Amino acid sequence: MKLLLGFMWLLHWLPLPVLGRFGTAVGSLLFVIMGPRREIALVNLRLAMPELTEDQRRDLARRHFQAYSRSVFERAILWWASEARLKRLIRIETSAGMPPGQIPVAAMTEKPTILLCPHFVCLDVGGAAIAMEASASSMYVTQKNATFDAVLRAGRARFKPVKLFTRQDGIKPILRALRDRLPYFMLPDMDFGEKDAEFVPFFGVPAATLTATARIAATTGAQVMPVIATFLPNYQGWRVKFYPVWDNYPGTDMVAATRRMNEFIEERVREAPAEYFWTHKRYKTRPNGEPSFYSNKR
Repeated sequence: MKLLLGFMWLLHWLPLPVLGRFGTAVGSLLFVIMGPRREIALVNLRLAMPELTEDQRRDLARRHFQAYSRSVFERAILWWASEARLKRLIRIETSAGMPPGQIPVAAMTEKPTILLCPHFVCLDVGGAAIAMEASASSMYVTQKNATFDAVLRAGRARFKPVKLFTRQDGIKPILRALRDRLPYFMLPDMDFGEKDAEFVPFFGVPAATLTATARIAATTGAQVMPVIATFLPNYQGWRVKFYPVWDNYPGTDMVAATRRMNEFIEERVREAPAEYFWTHKRYKTRPNGEPSFYSNKR
């Protein structure tokens, strides 16, 4: 692992177009050799985008592998490049009422704020962009390798102080952070089973979806501000877009609020479909004992 991290550190000196193309090439290879993950992506795309032909879905899955691999290698820049270089590579886009081209720090800290960050491959770019301007908090998965875990934590906390929670910490630290006006990164679009979830359509297919975004917003009075990070064209960097705070969210119906969240994510996925995390078994948990969509190999 130390050798791998040393290699990653060396990569951060490369110009982004070179590093990005290297990552894309590796992704093309991974699409060929990682059969089980390729099949998961294709199953997801058959469910989510039946209007495409199988060749179109296969091409989209290949481009996803390229985008995901590219994002992994480009993480070297996020972890080790200078702040000045990162700011040159990240383009901030904001909605009406927010400072143009700037992180909306005031809007994020004037009241409890949930930063809704669906699983696009560049989501760490959004975290890095915000960390250069404001402290925040987030849930993260402790890595099995202690060395890699330490590098990951250091990379995410090398600018402003951050608070990283694990699922084992429970909900209380998150609520406390929000009440302290520390924006909380929420990544609610993975299948964690039926606990604290509802079967809500995602691309028209019932998917076990955490209701935590709506419930935490209701409990704390937090506003929900979506943040989506995507690639800029021609390997020129990344775009981090801040969307308007959701009006009247969550309301009184947590299921309806969760459906609204999934609909928003669907719209963003259709804008950059290759950059969404299709290799996750998003439809793994099935209602009423329905059979799995996936093989049991992986």
